[in-house]
Amino acid sequence: MLLTLRVATVFLASVAMALSMAHALELPGKLRLDKQAYLTVQPIYYPGFTVGGLSEILGILATVALLFMTPSGGRAFSLMLGALIALVAMHAAYWIITHPVNNFWLKDKGLEGIGAGFFAFGATKRAASDGTTSDEGWKGLRNRWEFSHVLRAVLAAIALIFLIIAVAI
Repeated sequence: MLLTLRVATVFLASVAMALSMAHALELPGKLRLDKQAYLTVQPIYYPGFTVGGLSEILGILATVALLFMTPSGGRAFSLMLGALIALVAMHAAYWIITHPVNNFWLKDKGLEGIGAGFFAFGATKRAASDGTTSDEGWKGLRNRWEFSHVLRAVLAAIALIFLIIAVAI
């Protein structure tokens, strides 16, 4: 049981890191896109990455479970706790930095059902008068979205490294 939980936890953290790392690695290419190309490309991510995002929640829950099964006070426990903090910070970065921008990218898309509810949650509605139609407005949102994924990739990598070392000890 413990081995299964360890493998599942590392796997879930790996998926979460892979998704954020994919976004981070696209950064140089996406920064070269003009507004129209960027707005055309951006919505392609949402169906798959939304489903894959479940790995973050499941990874946090699995890490909590593994933390409770790890003897406190040791190096493995400290690393596991560090991994949990990094995973929670990664997830918080999504809700605080990334998610509010998603509403702007998806404002003209006809989302329905669960997707519509998910992306509407906590999203800030942006009117055309708020500057997002200007070059600086959309670039600011683009940069916020893109660089938030770099932050998330770094946090995910830290979490994964801590988890691997913790389960290896």
